[in-house]
Order: sequence, then C-alpha cells, then structure tokens
Amino acid sequence: MNPVAATELLARSATLTSVGWIGYIIIGAIAGWIAGKIMNAQYGLLTDIVVGVVGALIGGFVLSFFLDTAGGGWWFTLFSAVLGSVILLWLVRTLGGRGA
Repeated sequence: MNPVAATELLARSATLTSVGWIGYIIIGAIAGWIAGKIMNAQYGLLTDIVVGVVGALIGGFVLSFFLDTAGGGWWFTLFSAVLGSVILLWLVRTLGGRGA
C-alpha cells in the first residue's frame, strides 16, 4: 500500500466528532454491548469497549463513503460504532473466532 493510500485510509476511518477520548470509551462500551446483544455474543466490559472503539473506526470508514462523517455528534458516533461493531463481530465469527 502506498503512503498516500494509507493516509487516506486512516483519514476515512477516523470519525472526526467532538466527543473526545472519554466519549469514545463510553460510546465504545455502549456500542460493543449493543452489538453483542444484536450478534448474541457474550463478552465482558473491556472487550465491549475494545469492540466498540474498533467498531467506531470501521463504521466511520464505511459511512465516510456515503456521508459527511465529520459533522456527526454523539448519536451519529454511536450509530457508526454499533454498525462497525456488528461488522467486526460478524468478521470474527466468519473467520473462525469464538463468537458466542
């Protein structure tokens, strides 16, 4: 991957909102918990936070192709984090993770 493509990938995956790091952790925990309920996966709080924060990056990346993700707030960040978390849990299950 060339440096320009890598920079664009990172820029697309970072949802630029005003929630801050503590907000991302809180939203990550909520999104990871919601995604766990949707995907019927039982994990602990720390895993929910990690899945939610990584899911927010995935969701922000996917939605950046269709929407202006920089204008989002708490609710948009939560929506994109849940979407990305569901995608992440699906990928983990598909690739042979423990999942349930």
